[in-house]
Amino acid sequence: MGYSHRVDVEVLKHLELAERFLEEGKVLTDRDSVQASEKLYKAAEEVVKALAMHYSLGNILKIAEERGRWTVAELEEAVELISQRVGEWFTASWDSAWALHVWGFHEAKLDSKAVKIRVPYIERMVLGAKKVIRGDTR
Repeated sequence: MGYSHRVDVEVLKHLELAERFLEEGKVLTDRDSVQASEKLYKAAEEVVKALAMHYSLGNILKIAEERGRWTVAELEEAVELISQRVGEWFTASWDSAWALHVWGFHEAKLDSKAVKIRVPYIERMVLGAKKVIRGDTR
């Protein structure tokens, strides 16, 4: 099993996590806006990781691997590079995800309506990643 196959499996693993977190977050929006916020943010984070691997953003991946985790710095740098490939909408969507993470989860300041307003941005990230990685046009 070569390196590229391992990477493909990792990319798909992150994409599948993104899809799962998106669905879980959507289900929680009316019941628990704090947990919904974090699930939706995690969906966006997994998209960033999947696309960073798909686009072979080597230096970012190397730093995250050496540290054993991703930090905001690697995620932000990856978002900037991914946006150059897929469009500026990706940065705007990431900014919505970040608002969910900080204001929705950590600060618990977003209500259900505020979370729902941001769901389409996260959906676009997940659907965009599926299209790029799988060639999925649904």
